Amino acid sequence: MAVLRPFDKLPALNSAALLLVGSDEGLQMKLAEAILREKKDFKISIHLATSLPLPAEGDQLRPRIDLIVFLIDIKSKHSLKTVEASLAYVDASFFLGKVYFLVTGVGRMNCCSVNMNDIGKLGEVYCSPVLFCELELDSIRVSTAQRLLRILKICAGHVPGVSALSFSLLMKSADN
Repeated sequence: MAVLRPFDKLPALNSAALLLVGSDEGLQMKLAEAILREKKDFKISIHLATSLPLPAEGDQLRPRIDLIVFLIDIKSKHSLKTVEASLAYVDASFFLGKVYFLVTGVGRMNCCSVNMNDIGKLGEVYCSPVLFCELELDSIRVSTAQRLLRILKICAGHVPGVSALSFSLLMKSADN
């Protein structure tokens, strides 16, 4: 039950690791499959978790995590509570551009049970960008996968001259 730290392990050459954390395993799988189908010039490993902390027994086998994406389903208060509880197991240095909140289900705002202000505050408190999407639709899932793949590439250090922190700050300033 260790806290996830971004620089515990050395990066592997031409590879990146993504951790998707959220209570809806079906949407996680669909998003992971969409990311893996995209054309990329580096090896990617995707890990799925319903919550943190990650199990301790696989510590030696666990690769370095380059990006954590917390999935929040807008129609599930449980989803938001799970993410909030999981944040305690993430080292503070991860919040320097390597954590994103992905809010799903925004196409169904009439079924919304999560307050949008709570999600906005979560992004502000943890200095992390909040992305909105509808993973139920194939076209939006594909574009979200492409966007996350570009973010992962930056977070893994495969884009010269751009750091995860500078890109995250650019994303946050573009939202304002």
